[in-house]
Amino acid sequence: MTRTVEAPAPDDAGSADQRGPLTELYRDLRTSPDGLAGREAVRRLAVHGPNTLTRRGGPSWPRELLAQFTQPPVLLLAVAAVLAWVGGTPSLSLAVVAVIVLNAAFAFVQERQAERAVDALAAFLPPTARVVRDGVRVEIEAAALVPGDVLVLTEGDRVCADARIIDGALTVDLSALTGESVPTTRSADPAPVTGSLLEARDLVFSGTTCTGGEATTVVTRTGMHTELGRIATLSQRGRARPSPLERQVRRVTWIIAAVAVLVGVAFVPVGIAAGLGWAAAITFSIGLIVANVPEGLLPTITLALASGVRQLARRGAVVKRLSAVETLGSVTVICTDKTGTLTENRMRVTTLWLAGGEMDATAAPDDEGARLLTTAAAACTTAEAPAIGDPTELALLRLATDLGVGVTPAERAAARRTVFHFDAHLKRMSTLDHGVLHTKGAPEAVLPCCTSIHRTDGPVPLDDATRGEVARTLDRYAASGLRVLAVARRAVDAVPPDRTDAERDLELLGLVAMVDPPRAAVPDAVARAHRAGIRVHVVTGDYGPTAVEIGRRVGIGSGRVVTGEELDRLGDAELDALLARDEEIVFARTSPESKLRICEALQAGGAIVAMTGDGVNDAPALRHADIGVAMGRSGTDVAREAATMVLTDDDFATIVAAVSSGRQVFDNVRKFVLYIFAHAVPEVVPFLVFALTGGAVPLPLTVLQILAIDLGTETLPALALGREPAEPGAMERPPRPRSAGVVDPALLVRAWLLLGTVSAALVMGGFLLTLVRAGWQPGDATGAGNPLHGAYLQATTITFVGIVACQIGTAFAARTDRASLFSIGLGSSPLLLWGIAFELVFSAAVVFVPWLQDVFGTAALDPSQLAVVVPFPFVVWGADEIVRWARRRSGPSVRGLVH
Repeated sequence: MTRTVEAPAPDDAGSADQRGPLTELYRDLRTSPDGLAGREAVRRLAVHGPNTLTRRGGPSWPRELLAQFTQPPVLLLAVAAVLAWVGGTPSLSLAVVAVIVLNAAFAFVQERQAERAVDALAAFLPPTARVVRDGVRVEIEAAALVPGDVLVLTEGDRVCADARIIDGALTVDLSALTGESVPTTRSADPAPVTGSLLEARDLVFSGTTCTGGEATTVVTRTGMHTELGRIATLSQRGRARPSPLERQVRRVTWIIAAVAVLVGVAFVPVGIAAGLGWAAAITFSIGLIVANVPEGLLPTITLALASGVRQLARRGAVVKRLSAVETLGSVTVICTDKTGTLTENRMRVTTLWLAGGEMDATAAPDDEGARLLTTAAAACTTAEAPAIGDPTELALLRLATDLGVGVTPAERAAARRTVFHFDAHLKRMSTLDHGVLHTKGAPEAVLPCCTSIHRTDGPVPLDDATRGEVARTLDRYAASGLRVLAVARRAVDAVPPDRTDAERDLELLGLVAMVDPPRAAVPDAVARAHRAGIRVHVVTGDYGPTAVEIGRRVGIGSGRVVTGEELDRLGDAELDALLARDEEIVFARTSPESKLRICEALQAGGAIVAMTGDGVNDAPALRHADIGVAMGRSGTDVAREAATMVLTDDDFATIVAAVSSGRQVFDNVRKFVLYIFAHAVPEVVPFLVFALTGGAVPLPLTVLQILAIDLGTETLPALALGREPAEPGAMERPPRPRSAGVVDPALLVRAWLLLGTVSAALVMGGFLLTLVRAGWQPGDATGAGNPLHGAYLQATTITFVGIVACQIGTAFAARTDRASLFSIGLGSSPLLLWGIAFELVFSAAVVFVPWLQDVFGTAALDPSQLAVVVPFPFVVWGADEIVRWARRRSGPSVRGLVH
């Protein structure tokens, strides 16, 4: 078979001189200003590989596995193993060591699963790039870029590869490579540079961001051959920082560990003084330590957070770090943009206003003034029809096409001489096309630049009467929720030296009014936010009355409008006082600095702020907010990188759903912490009774039985509680304070004094009842060879089974913090039911399988003995249900006792 060998693509991008003449660069890269052919790009991708960074260095899993052996619970178990060896019970010591290994392996697997869950979220945000392929501008995945591609960069884009500018100019933030925070200007006009490539004025580099301008570039290096790739080879992957929740629980675990050790050490001499031997005292100490170890607590929290991240991703909210999940649940204020977040971001021109009157744009009027207005508006755009670009500009292009005056991107580019991009402060944009300057923007930004207005018989001065008519028209449109742009023009002979000189003495052509209807799900989401005690402020660059009308339709705002100019005149104290009021405000015509001021003022007042944004200039506010929320569809790369959470659907309702999920995750963490802490009491009390009676009451529970409970019966229900459905009323209560912890006195009171004490009383009652029935009296010998030894084994088995039964009752009680269990249903958590089923099967095996009886020191129970423990779950759950019922009836007085 004959195989045709194609001419190879350039062997390595490094072979092309990036700073040589463009003609030579095109030759070396075998490309042209028209870009690559699609088939050639595919061949080059096969040669050079994907445009991604390869993670170097050895695997991280050995370090992660080793870290599992330095957790506080593991160190406690290690102390217990040493004590068992010193005390002459090597079999117990080996059993504890086996528990350490199993616990570390289980935690390691859980954390690896959580890490993979977070890493997999990258698929929700595939980076893209605009390139010219086969002479047509298309959008592709950035990973498919190859040397020789013609790459188009605009404001807000992240540079995906090293490239040379061949047309246009950019302002680029190189801080990712140089550490210099001041953006630099790059253009197609090279300046002589003999130093570092980073200083070349016509080169841009992967990993940097465009903060302004627009340029066409040719890709010279991709992947690990870029400057960023070079740095990546010298860098090692940083270790993930624990979330505040994990740090808090780790601190609590250390406290519990310290208390367990101190109590264990203190009771050794107490036991000896009470008549116990050294071996019995050490066994008691080991049991006390093991009973207090909350095994699996930290990895279970990590898994719960990762589960919350996956749940949010399915709802359309990509959270970039685990710690943000807990923060979401405590958000008190949402500062939301209007366009695209509250609205559909599908603009449609409805009305045109000209000096001669008003007309319906949808009827495609055959009016010369309307055609002139539409032509100028379409010329002053950078969007690429039909779907690439700003929605407002796309609406203008669609209108131009409908009126028969549309232009193709190629025709528009051929006519364009220069462009003054939209400026967030000036709120307008201008282009110079064939000797005519076209300007569009916010009416209040364009009208001051106008000195005349277009009429059919020629331009006339823009007098006060006409300006008043325009102002009344704007108010009327805004009151109807319409977005309005003013369009103007001016004939020029040459390219103006600067923007100020260009945008003067303009002729107003008219107003373009368009509608962007609210999203259908937003009103209900706003109502949910209000019920949850969350205030919603609208912070938008749009016209005030328009934003107020949209806010009114979705239920936001008290009608109070603060414009950007008014905000700038407010001092910090005045702004703090304004935001401290219990009202929702529409901030209109705001600048990026205003957004940041609003965020800082809210945080200074104790608020936990979620701030939305989509533009480059929103990055400071997004980065400063407690939860920065970027738009995944309409947002820029800069905004997405600065944000904590990215909405894949750009929908306000998704933010509220994320807050609900955040509350759910935090509540679930408290549920399994309550569950784990509660059963420590019935495990500790038997050892205390044994020690304080000087052995007159035999040890009701063995250390191996505790390990069987903590690692066998506890784990799956705890994991199931970490994935509980949201409790009814979770979004009906106010946000939790910033200082509120997952472990607080109220939780400890409920765990130890209520659930734990009831469980301990039941368990000890069952143990003593079994011995008394067999004729035992305090002080009677129960060791091997004694007549009561069989009854003693059954009594310890009753203790083991009783703790398991109390665990079941605790698990059902922990499912709700305030509501009745009947309000959520017994079967609404299938995972918990499966966990309890496993718990019962495992316990039955420990009790009835002969070889497991020998290992754990258990004995088979008859039906009458099993009947003793059957009520235990109902008593434990019932006691907690009664307290929750009392809390619901009596309010704050009881609520302060048991949270």
